[in-house]
Amino acid sequence: MKYFFVICFIFIVSSTVYASGKTIHYKVDGKPYEGYFIRPAADAPLILIIHDWDGLTDYEVKRANMLADLGYTVFAADLYGAGERPTELKDKRGYTAALYKDRKKMRSLLYGALETAKSLGANTGNALAMGYCFGGSAALEFARSGADMKGFVSFHGGLKTPDGQGYSTVKGKLLILHGSADTAVTMGQFAGLAGELEKHGVPHEMITYSGAPHAFTVFGSERYREDADKKSWNRFIEFLSETLK
Repeated sequence: MKYFFVICFIFIVSSTVYASGKTIHYKVDGKPYEGYFIRPAADAPLILIIHDWDGLTDYEVKRANMLADLGYTVFAADLYGAGERPTELKDKRGYTAALYKDRKKMRSLLYGALETAKSLGANTGNALAMGYCFGGSAALEFARSGADMKGFVSFHGGLKTPDGQGYSTVKGKLLILHGSADTAVTMGQFAGLAGELEKHGVPHEMITYSGAPHAFTVFGSERYREDADKKSWNRFIEFLSETLK
């Protein structure tokens, strides 16, 4: 299935190295969005970060900068819209629910973000998508859409496959990093995804961390688990070196 969207870019300087990181204003289907782009070297592989349910915040920017320090170009996408950064629980649920109900829009926003990164000079032919919680769910949505990327990574993301979807058209490898104490996304769903990926012959690796609840990588939160965060991050970095050449 093809996704049609209209993108307007304010920053289009493909040869520029954004070593310190920049806020990028762009449009998808006429609506303004606000991403974050950092590019330490012109030929660096690209990582597309998809945010948690509170929108693109300092958390994703910090992760983007950590990856840039390792030599990767990063575009942190915005799936909510410029200035839309919910802080109340009901609003966070509302934003994610709207996109879960409109998968076509979610996919258009993901493809729009990737095209934005491409317009900025990022190497989308040597790229990977990853996300946290809601962003992990979105990364798997991107994988199921048949996006031509080398890998898709979910940190404590939703793992249940929506009705009418599947993994038959996935083009990259999957890495699933999950807490076995996660009560929001159960181990039953974890096992179910493993069965689906095996059925369709999708290259994958799935790791659980004991005692880690949902959102175990979020610095400073009650759910943060340093051991699981460090172990999952280290495996992610290894996966990057194995997948992006």
